[in-house]
Amino acid sequence: MSVAKIIEVNAASATSMEDAVKKGLAKTSETVKGIQGAWVNEIKVVCGPDGSVKEWRVNLKITFLVQ
Repeated sequence: MSVAKIIEVNAASATSMEDAVKKGLAKTSETVKGIQGAWVNEIKVVCGPDGSVKEWRVNLKITFLVQ
């Protein structure tokens, strides 16, 4: 029987939403093994005074198998 656990992680990128997700998964995989997948739970954009996108922020729910 396999047991899975879900953790919540926040990550950010000045480049793109996809880059923020990749950074969050990469950083998490440094200490968590057996990552199976992730849900993008929330997306936030930080804007400059002119309305331009300054930073993408994502909230991820990452699933991994418990050893």
